[in-house]
Amino acid sequence: MILAVDVPHELWRAVSFTLGMTWEILWALVLGFLLSAIVQALVPKRRVERLLPDDSPRSVTTATALGVASSSCSYAAVALARTLFRKGADFTASIVFEIASTNLVVELGIVIALVLGWEFTVGEYAGGVLMIVVVVVLFRGFLTRRLVERARAEAELGRLGSMEGHAEMDMSVGGDGGLWQRLLSRPGFTSVSHVYVMEWAAVLRDIAVGLVAAGMLAAWVPDSFWRSLFLTHHSTWSHVWGPVIGPLVAVLSFVCSVGNVPLAAVLWNGGISFGGVIAFIFADLIILPILDIYRRYYGVRVAGFLFATLAAAAVAAGLAVGLLFEAIGLVPDERNAKVEDAAAAFTLGPTTWLNIVALAVSGALVWRFFATGGGPMLRMMDEPMGDDHDHCGHEHHHGHAHAH
Repeated sequence: MILAVDVPHELWRAVSFTLGMTWEILWALVLGFLLSAIVQALVPKRRVERLLPDDSPRSVTTATALGVASSSCSYAAVALARTLFRKGADFTASIVFEIASTNLVVELGIVIALVLGWEFTVGEYAGGVLMIVVVVVLFRGFLTRRLVERARAEAELGRLGSMEGHAEMDMSVGGDGGLWQRLLSRPGFTSVSHVYVMEWAAVLRDIAVGLVAAGMLAAWVPDSFWRSLFLTHHSTWSHVWGPVIGPLVAVLSFVCSVGNVPLAAVLWNGGISFGGVIAFIFADLIILPILDIYRRYYGVRVAGFLFATLAAAAVAAGLAVGLLFEAIGLVPDERNAKVEDAAAAFTLGPTTWLNIVALAVSGALVWRFFATGGGPMLRMMDEPMGDDHDHCGHEHHHGHAHAH
């Protein structure tokens, strides 16, 4: 039996959902990346490795804080974690930095709150801290000295991954004066514009892929498939199965960073458990392209160890957060994540006005980026930067201050 399918109509449905979700989260993305750029403009990267000598609570806490203040691009976080490890930082602390950089950054929380609800943002941050605790415990129990030595030997070979240059660039503002004085200066404006544009360039691919994939799934996959996959007919098992199937879907989706939030919205509307959504978002560090980077950085055995421990931590954190939030009544009763088509999204309301302001701010920052010689930096994002490159904040922006 051949079913008649209106192909143009179905394609438009997918495009419409993609455009609608893009419009809904645009201002939130701009706000999140702007706040991230401001933080990175004030927090220098240089000599960070000295703050992470071991896996003590102090070092783990420092790694978490530094990760929160770093790039939200998963590829850049993985590359910078390897750089820290090569320069002497503890392996566990480096991986904790990587987790915090992707799961505890402000822009991720803003987008999650807008698309899924504030309960998911709270769950994401609480679960992110719990995931770090689980990873530290697992590393202390199973990470042998021989495995660390193998990882360091492989890391010293310097095989390239993705976003190598972006990970090493330090565009923070140096000099005298208070934080606001430095931030509002010409070098401060330049620094924020450079970080802002580079962050967008680093994650734009994943955001675009995530939005397109979410649009296709929302348009073409029936609810009955999701209900069957997530065992929604079995209320008890669905809470356990969600955190297990969530990371598996993430691994196969190839989408990481903020780009997996639209996909999480589709999964939530489809019936996955609250904990399943959290675990799905946490699994952005074990998608197939990043697993291949682990293999190149640290070797097959260490890559396998990272996959096993990070997957186990994502499942454990998702399961614990799901059960806890269910017990205290913080799981939303309705599944109404914002997965809207273009007709519903493009209305003259608060979202439209916020997007207009966001586009104006972005335009000013993009102009400043190119006006201060930022164009060539985009070509260096995937290239490793040697010691002869000037990418340490104060010197870099000192030059800009004289030029402009």
